[in-house]
Amino acid sequence: VQPAMLGLWSLLLLWGLATPCQGLLETVGTLARIDKDELGKAIQNSLVGGPILQNVLGSVTAMNQGLLGSGGLLGGGGLLGHGGVFGVVEELSGLKIEELTLPKESLKLLPGFGVQLNLHTKVGMHCSGPLGGLLQLAAEVNVTSRVALGVSSRGTPILILKRCSTLLGHISLFSGLLPTPLFGVVEQMLFKVLPGLLCPVVDSVLGVVNELLGAVLGLVPLGALGSLEFSLATLPLISNQYIELDINPIVKSVAGDIIDFPKSPAPAKVPPKKDHTSQVTVPLYLFNTMFGLLQTNGALDMDITPELVPSDVPLTTTDLAALLPEALGKLPLHQHLLLSLRVKEAPTVTLNNKKALVSLPANIHVLFYVPQGTPESLFELNSVMTLRAQLTPSATKLHISLCLERLSVKVASSFTYAFDESRLEEWLSHVVRVVYAPKLNVALDVGIPLPKVLNISFSSSVLEIIENAVVLTVPS
Repeated sequence: VQPAMLGLWSLLLLWGLATPCQGLLETVGTLARIDKDELGKAIQNSLVGGPILQNVLGSVTAMNQGLLGSGGLLGGGGLLGHGGVFGVVEELSGLKIEELTLPKESLKLLPGFGVQLNLHTKVGMHCSGPLGGLLQLAAEVNVTSRVALGVSSRGTPILILKRCSTLLGHISLFSGLLPTPLFGVVEQMLFKVLPGLLCPVVDSVLGVVNELLGAVLGLVPLGALGSLEFSLATLPLISNQYIELDINPIVKSVAGDIIDFPKSPAPAKVPPKKDHTSQVTVPLYLFNTMFGLLQTNGALDMDITPELVPSDVPLTTTDLAALLPEALGKLPLHQHLLLSLRVKEAPTVTLNNKKALVSLPANIHVLFYVPQGTPESLFELNSVMTLRAQLTPSATKLHISLCLERLSVKVASSFTYAFDESRLEEWLSHVVRVVYAPKLNVALDVGIPLPKVLNISFSSSVLEIIENAVVLTVPS
């Protein structure tokens, strides 16, 4: 036995012990629960032209087209073409396959193993009758297969065909004459040939679905921030309603170095999945990671200059002196101000009570422009901005938009007389809302990538904020 095969069998053996349980999401991983309806849709779509083989498949009922058409299983040189299995039958009876209707799928998840997949189809045939003339027949066929779910050598979930059989149903004669005794001969012939025709179809379908499952993992670019790589943290789990994938996000810099940000102190309590829905749980770790990347790359820093400020935002020494006349009353009037805002620590995200809040510590250095000179310092403030995050899912990402809830400041250093810094909070809050928050939202446009789960679009998902996580639920 080859070592690779031993590894695969070991994974399948371990897989047999793995079934989901209601519990806690670890502090790092993203949890994806794929409803059996979504798996069924992926299988059905692969039969009519899935996203990966759409240029090959086409409609299975079309002539000379697709997996079952010209060049496929039924075409010349295919399984049933010239020289194939059916070549023997053609030589004996002239029997030819002329149509295979689109199979209808039904599946059942087998906890601790995988999937039982049934495909029901109808095969149309014609041949020369023993009494002359053309015979046209149709046979209903049910293809039953047992499919194991394991992990490939690349570390991706994979469906493996373990057993496949066909059950021949009703045979209809549409035209021509066929003596009753020959019905049994035709039936025996089809019983021998149909597994060779239809079981490869199952294998091809699983190949398409496996590529979709494999797309769950991979590298997602984050522009200038780096990249996010998803990998399986544990073996896939399975219940009678869904497949569960615990996906571990690995953050990398642009240079490819792994970046490890602080993890949440407590895991999230994942709510039960509702019937006929798929669910993805995004941990707090990914939110903190996104803001950590923005902070270390300097994307949260900003120099607020007069050119960036609308005319209705007060940003002159006259406006500032009006707020602090005792400390700043002797400043030259009508000089423009410069606010140098630096975020020296990673922001902290809180997910709880259906709210998402971001606490952003920033140093604000206030300077004023001197004619034909360099800006002169007035004072520095240590501020904490509390921003409410609005979360909006798109097809493949979770987008974040921030607005300021409150701002508090304390004097860090001053080149003027002592003053009450609380008088500045309303003014600075206005500047942050109008100038700084929009800049933050541009930086956040990269979004938090969501794992690709069987091409499910999350744009219409229902979003729920729970403690230390966000849950996206998509109806099947």
